[in-house]
Formats: sequence, C-alpha cells, structure tokens
Amino acid sequence: MTPRDRILAVYRGDTPDVVPYMLDLSHWFYHKHRLPWDLSQAYEQPETDLINFHRQAGVGFYLPNLGSFFSVAFPPDVQVEVSKQEMGGVPEIIWRIRTPTGEIERRRRWEEQTYAWGITRWGIRNEQDLRVFGEAMSRRSFSPKWDNYQAWVDAVGGNGVVYLPVGYSAMGHLLHYWMGVEGVAYALVDYPQTLREVVDAVNANNLQLIELLAQSPAEIVIMGDNFSSDIQPPAFFRKWSAAYYEQAIRRLHDAGKFVAVHIDGRLRGALRMIGDSGADCADAVTPTPFGDLTPSRCREESGPDFILSGGVSPDLWLPSVPLEVFRQKVIEWLDLRRHSPRLIANAGDQVPPGADEDRIKIMGDLVEKHGRYD
Repeated sequence: MTPRDRILAVYRGDTPDVVPYMLDLSHWFYHKHRLPWDLSQAYEQPETDLINFHRQAGVGFYLPNLGSFFSVAFPPDVQVEVSKQEMGGVPEIIWRIRTPTGEIERRRRWEEQTYAWGITRWGIRNEQDLRVFGEAMSRRSFSPKWDNYQAWVDAVGGNGVVYLPVGYSAMGHLLHYWMGVEGVAYALVDYPQTLREVVDAVNANNLQLIELLAQSPAEIVIMGDNFSSDIQPPAFFRKWSAAYYEQAIRRLHDAGKFVAVHIDGRLRGALRMIGDSGADCADAVTPTPFGDLTPSRCREESGPDFILSGGVSPDLWLPSVPLEVFRQKVIEWLDLRRHSPRLIANAGDQVPPGADEDRIKIMGDLVEKHGRYD
C-alpha cells in the first residue's frame, strides 16, 4: 500500500498493512533552508521542494499550510489590507479592516529565534472594535480554486493526501488573531450579548465556505481552532463553538467528505468533545511528555472509532532529548494499533525548527518495524 492508500484506509474504517506515517515538516523545512515563512502570502502553486523532501525522506505528506484553495472577497464598503514594514530592521505584518463604522488593525513581528511571527498588537480592544470585526467577517463571499488544489494532489501523488484547510471558527479568530484569551475573557463579562451576536454572524458566514468546500474534490477537510482544553474547555466549546462545528461536519459528511480537527494543545476533555461533534480524526495529538495524556489515555478518552493522528511531542524531536527516549515514545504510540486501527503516526503538531533530521528516518523505520498489522 502507498502512504495515500494507508491514510485513506484508516479514514474508511479499514485496516492498512502498516500504520500510516505522515508529518507536517513545513516549519522545520523553512527554518533548515532559511526560506521565507510569510503569513501575508499564500502559495498559488504547490511547494514542490517541500513535497519532494517528504517523498525522499519516506514521509507521507498531508498539510499544505500556505496553500491557496479558495478566495475570499468582501463587499465594496469593506476594505481589507495586508501590508509589511520594518521596525528597527525587523519585519512586521499589519492586517487592517475598515468598514463604514470603524477600523481595526492587528500586527505580528518576525522572531528569528523561533522562526515565527509573534503577536505584537491585538486588533480588537473594545466593543465597537468587535462590531467592526463582525460587520466585515460576516459578509465575506467565497469562490473556489480547485485547479490549485488539484495541482497539489498531482504533485503529492501516492505519497500522501492533501487535506483542505477551512481556517478558524469565529471564536478561533477572536482567540488567536484579533483579541487573545484575555480580550475574550473580558468581553465575556463586559459585553457578552455583542460577543454572541458577532460569533453567531461570523459562524453563519463560515458555513457558506463549508458549503463551497463540500463541492470540492478534496477527500479530507481539516478544521480547528488550535484547540486546547485549557483555552476552550468542553463547557466553553459547547456554548460558543459546538453548534457551528456540528453543523459544518454534518454538511461535509453529507457530501462524502472526512473531517479532521486540529487539536495541538491540552487533550483532556478536548478529544471527547471533538469526537462528540462528529469529526473523524483528531490531528496533531500531543501526548506526554509535552502533553497531558499518555497515548493509552488518549485512546481511552476518544474511544476506538475516533482517529488519533499524532504521537510524538515537539520536545522529543530535539537533539537534547536522548534518542532512546524518542524511540520509546514512538513505539508507545504505535502500540495503540493493538486497540484500534484508527491510528496515524505523526508529530504532535509540527516537527519543530532545530529538530534532529535523522529522527525523521528513524521514526519511519520504527513504523515499518513496529507498526505492522498481523
């Protein structure tokens, strides 16, 4: 079986010959080769160097982080701008939204040490800012770029699948892009009715995108708010996001799509709440030592029919961690195949910058040896 065959077998509820092995190597690859990691741009063409590296390393591909598979348009009275500038020689990206009732702006600054864009300014600071956000984001329209998507599929071939990313829910946008956890916490107390109106309006607009993606050629759609159960615990999720996720997943299932949800933080409570929403797979599952559940506890919480994709927490990839510890944790994850074939060997989120490159092949060898179904 090819990596593609194995991944799709797991989603279909079949048992592959070997546990599928796939990784998101993008962040590590950009850092290693000192390539741009520019959040202000999207790739209209497949990242052939990244895709080819996966193939050469014997790793399945699945996540086109900066792929451009649909376009977003705003009504004429809404202006959305993305610009870049340098502050003290350091690049900064600025996102600005103007509507008839106001303007909001958020900023991220390049951090060379982490090879990432740190948030320097949240865009929503008061109730009026929140209304401006809702006024713009609830009136978006979407159009397909299926040719772009098919080009990625053709480039990846049998060496994996191409997940089609949706982006954040309304609450995900607020928590991670525009307000932050503290800002949302204040809004919950100071103007909860406005928060509810905006969240509902933006999620209703998101469902228009879901309807479009339901018509796409993709087999697997990936959703998620970078879930972590300490940020969005089950009670919070049920109040603010569950209805949207349940409806979106139902519509995608009705169109014959599978749905993965990205959970890259605390797992206790999150695995069950996402499984209960109807999703097929938890992506980026990070167990101990970095996460809060062992692999066996992940399976206990999720049940036998929910796909667990992940297993190797970010710290284990670093040269400072003994190789034998890395091996033990990979095997511990692969042992879950004895309980259910709904399993994918992957990284807990991404392979981090500075990772030991040899461990990519070592993990592949361990999967071939310890991940076979008898």
